[in-house]
Amino acid sequence: MAKKSTIQTEKVNDHIVEWLKNYANNAKVNGFVIGISGGVDSAVTSTLCAQTGLQVLCVEMPIHQAPNQVSRGREHIEQLKKRFPNVSNVETDLTDTFEAFKSTVPTSKDSTKVNLSLANTRARLRMTSLYYLAGIHGLLVAGTGNKVEDFGVGFYTKYGDGGVDLSPIADLMKSDVYALGDFLAIPESILTAAPTDGLFGDNRTDEDQLGASYDELEWAMLAAESGNTPADFTGREKSVFEIYNRLNTSNKHKMDPIPVCIIPKTLK
Repeated sequence: MAKKSTIQTEKVNDHIVEWLKNYANNAKVNGFVIGISGGVDSAVTSTLCAQTGLQVLCVEMPIHQAPNQVSRGREHIEQLKKRFPNVSNVETDLTDTFEAFKSTVPTSKDSTKVNLSLANTRARLRMTSLYYLAGIHGLLVAGTGNKVEDFGVGFYTKYGDGGVDLSPIADLMKSDVYALGDFLAIPESILTAAPTDGLFGDNRTDEDQLGASYDELEWAMLAAESGNTPADFTGREKSVFEIYNRLNTSNKHKMDPIPVCIIPKTLK
């Protein structure tokens, strides 16, 4: 099911860097702020931003974070700072903030819903922190979502990691992001790590949550765009296609514009 990336990595890299530079200059800002997770998406995005020559602030925001995620993120930041003098970093440990939030809000007997809501709360606390830093430094919040996550299965938190000013890699499939990451020589530890959102404080991967790998979901997204239906497939392909359709449908509220109730002119 895997689709090998066919993008022209060097030309795509140059195109995105120029787009970022033009957008920032037109917006009259100093550069970009990016949350660093230890994953390939944030590593690629921050490296693209660094190439603009504008200020780039990499932010670590651990909340009961797994040590391997923290170490991968730090490895990437240190590498990036050595390569680009315009890159700086800061750590904002949000663990105490998260625990204070948990102790303040009401709870529920439905532990599944509580755990999911708290996972999304982590992402929203991080978004708030990024916008605080963006405000005091005159920066734009750069999103790290790829095309499969942002427009395929909606695998992100509304007003969390989905709350950004611009999305440099949102037109790239996950396989394209890996190809670009290889071209940009991001740490091997990141390129080989299993993707995870790190929002639950355990070792679950994105595939564990989604029920399919990114290679499979990328295949399903392309199949859906080609007009295929579940009846066109059997076995694992049919299962993956149904997973994709279910996630795409249930997460439309993230991907579609916020609905506005339009008042008829006759009532105004």
